[in-house]
Amino acid sequence: MTTYYVYILKCADSLTYTRITNNISRRFKEHQKGLNKNCFTYNRRPLELIFHQEFNDIEQAISFEKKIKNWSAKKKLALANGNFEMLQILAECRNASHSKYKSIKE
Repeated sequence: MTTYYVYILKCADSLTYTRITNNISRRFKEHQKGLNKNCFTYNRRPLELIFHQEFNDIEQAISFEKKIKNWSAKKKLALANGNFEMLQILAECRNASHSKYKSIKE
């Protein structure tokens, strides 16, 4: 059975990079060596692997990657640090039109 990993890298400029692979150690080494000059991480080395989650099902891995890929760096760092309380706070909608902020009409 193939194992898949969703991973988050923290770049030297504090930006984050999220992707999926079936070989986390090989892929991290490729990023660190800068084998692909067109890769987002190429000019942002050195890199730090701050998070990875293992999956046995490629569809679940893809779904999770899509979910977190567009998160803010703060949310990704909270996930990587296991700070689930902060993750929940950062996930809350703070938009004035959110139902939480509308007055209740009777």
